[in-house]
Amino acid sequence: MYDFKIALQLYSVRDDMEKDFEGTLRKVKAMGYEGVEFAGLFGKTAAEVKNICKEIGLIPFSAHIPYADMVKDNDLLKVYKEIGCEYVIIPYLVEQDRPGKPAFNDVIENAKILGKKANELGMKLGYHNHDFEFVKLGDEYALDVLYNNVPAELLTTQLDTCWVNVAGENPAEYIRKYDGRVEVVHLKDFVGSKSENMYALIGIDDDKKKEIEGEFDFRPVGYGVQNFPEILKASHEVGAKWVVIELDRPSMGKTAIECVEMSLNYLKTII
Repeated sequence: MYDFKIALQLYSVRDDMEKDFEGTLRKVKAMGYEGVEFAGLFGKTAAEVKNICKEIGLIPFSAHIPYADMVKDNDLLKVYKEIGCEYVIIPYLVEQDRPGKPAFNDVIENAKILGKKANELGMKLGYHNHDFEFVKLGDEYALDVLYNNVPAELLTTQLDTCWVNVAGENPAEYIRKYDGRVEVVHLKDFVGSKSENMYALIGIDDDKKKEIEGEFDFRPVGYGVQNFPEILKASHEVGAKWVVIELDRPSMGKTAIECVEMSLNYLKTII
């Protein structure tokens, strides 16, 4: 029905990648994923990663790279260009860089600089949201302030549909809001509702995890509350090229590998 390419954000299987980089990528390919989005290279060189992906038949189309690392290292983007990535993504902002803090203005200006660097290398810079961008700065959400202040040619969206929903907005409608700027959409499912210390579940503030277990949890795609038929319809309408399955941590008593396979199998039934 749709012609999206389907990728996996490899953060979903980070422990497996740490233990067996190439073996995990082979499992991902065998499941039926067409591409991968990196979240760390686990000590591999760009040439090694490029060759492994080529041999396996996976497209290394994108990578999440820590914002501070990109700002600090002028040559870091070249590493991902060598791998073959089309997109380089700001994945997360630490608290001092978030909306409402003085450094958020620096994020906006640095996104312009990084976007130009990416374009010069034949790549595109993107931004992957969480829910903390859905605070109002004046009359606008901070996420909209970011996109309104950085030209579309310098910063593409990578809307994380889970966090859009958690923030209280309709993911499909938010995708449509950025028609023409949406090339990659993150598909993530969950149960429960927003609660304090949620980021303990994505490996941040681990000591607070017990405080929220049972209130909110991630799920394989298709096993939570998200309306993926509508999300995919909206993604198609705006011309998205890739949809990316992401699971911040395994659930339902399954391993991470089992969860990402369940997610892909579900997605194949509706795509």
